[in-house]
Amino acid sequence: MTAVPGYVPPVTRATFRRTAIIGAAVALVAVAVLVPLGYGLFALFGCVGIALGILNSAFAMGSVVRFSHGAAAPSKAKFSGGVLVRLAVITVVAFGCAFLVRPQGVAVFVGLAVFQLLATVSSILPLIKEIRQK
Repeated sequence: MTAVPGYVPPVTRATFRRTAIIGAAVALVAVAVLVPLGYGLFALFGCVGIALGILNSAFAMGSVVRFSHGAAAPSKAKFSGGVLVRLAVITVVAFGCAFLVRPQGVAVFVGLAVFQLLATVSSILPLIKEIRQK
């Protein structure tokens, strides 16, 4: 079976889309709840964390597509380096927010954690559907 360059399986696209939409909805709810309570910066940095999670997920998906459709022998070192750079940038941004805007900047980590939880649950859903069909 020959792989199509740039091909992303439909279930992967659907999972990413579902996670991004739910993440955006959670961010909107956080803003709607926290801003009237006087915690606008917490809401802002939580949204930044969710956005960083969405960006990381999109870049990871693109990285996997490039790795799987690269040259005859894709470079594992280049792939690993890309992963490390991407995670390092996200970490620097998150720690920068946390240290520069205390204590509200810590909400970036909350946003990242919420997105990771959403991504995990969202990726499990197709699996549960498949198991229930059998």
